[in-house]
Amino acid sequence: MGFRTYTCPIARECGGCEWLAVPYPIQLRRKREYVEGLLGAIAAEDGAIWDEIAGMEDPRGYRHKAATPFSPAPKGRERRVGRGDARRERGIRYGFYAPGTHRIVRAEDCLVEAPGARQILADVAHVADDLRIPAYDEDRGRGVLRHAVVRMGWQTSECLLTVVANGEQLPREREFVDHMLDLHPEVTSIALNVNQRRTNAILGHTNRTLFGPGIMHDELLDCRFAIGPTSFYQTNPAQTEVLYRLAIDGAKLAPGQRLLDAYCGCGTIGICAAAATPGLEVMGVEQVDGAVGMARANARDNAVDDRCRFACADVTHWMYEHAAGRAGTGPAGTGPAGNKGVRFDVVVMDPPRAGSTPEFLDAVVALAPARVVYVSCNVETQARDLAILRAGGYRMERVSPVDMFPHTKHVENVVTLVRR
Repeated sequence: MGFRTYTCPIARECGGCEWLAVPYPIQLRRKREYVEGLLGAIAAEDGAIWDEIAGMEDPRGYRHKAATPFSPAPKGRERRVGRGDARRERGIRYGFYAPGTHRIVRAEDCLVEAPGARQILADVAHVADDLRIPAYDEDRGRGVLRHAVVRMGWQTSECLLTVVANGEQLPREREFVDHMLDLHPEVTSIALNVNQRRTNAILGHTNRTLFGPGIMHDELLDCRFAIGPTSFYQTNPAQTEVLYRLAIDGAKLAPGQRLLDAYCGCGTIGICAAAATPGLEVMGVEQVDGAVGMARANARDNAVDDRCRFACADVTHWMYEHAAGRAGTGPAGTGPAGNKGVRFDVVVMDPPRAGSTPEFLDAVVALAPARVVYVSCNVETQARDLAILRAGGYRMERVSPVDMFPHTKHVENVVTLVRR
């Protein structure tokens, strides 16, 4: 990796890569020290093994999901854009929000995004401008074009473009699709996402396919996954493979065991585990209905649907209803209603940045799996949650930091715990 640093012409305005000027080995050292500062004392108390932080060989072009907001350009400020490009910024701005604002910083390229992704997003603005499709004005709540999101395959050549609109249709919709496909034949699917709320959230709940199948596919650990406009799928798939290998290795799975994949999303971790372990049974629980449907389809596509089941539910409630209940909810080994609970050998949990909840963690302790694998995108909330698991009879066996987002302060971390 060396001590090379990288430059970007809009780095100060954009602020997305706050450590861009820091040599990458120093970034990795800082992240490792950050994790050690939060978990070092309890890891030492438990005798846990520390892995070196898993960095990237080349920390560029790793983001296979890219997005842009749109807004009307101020009148009277037309100018030429791009190298030798005669098109003018007539009506639509695009790029990145400046830190802490909704001021759009124009971006024609991005060092950390997959090659070509930013140009597709820019051309959404150019084509919409040519077709007089108005950008959304968030102050007035008027206009049509709000955002665009592009997902590009890492191990496939597929590409999904999602256009977010303040309405159920785009003006001149067919022409828009034809123009985009003429410019970017690499786009294999185009979807319209409807978001009519006055909100900072990019995506709404409703999607409509404008071209292609409405989804794309990518591959992780030799498994193939369908990804829709609203699917959660890691932005950095190369490091996602590293993360999943650490989680699956830490689970020490064996044929005939049962794995609970909590917060399972579209089923990626559980399906990869099932594919790698013949005879393993997986139960995935996720509260987003669309994600559960995608997980079931992904299990079928990878021929593990006979061993992978998925439930649409709050995972904490599901555990209390279907698995072994905690003390006070029924006889030992029973759920709240007194029925025999389902036992699991391993629980893999990958909660959002806010971490898990005391109720969920208490349910895991009551479930009493031999091993718990905690995948985290926020080590501060992970440290808080680990205190509950350790108090419930678990000790930390291994700590494995992973750099999913080079040039930022963020770090992911996998902690393997075993029951004392």
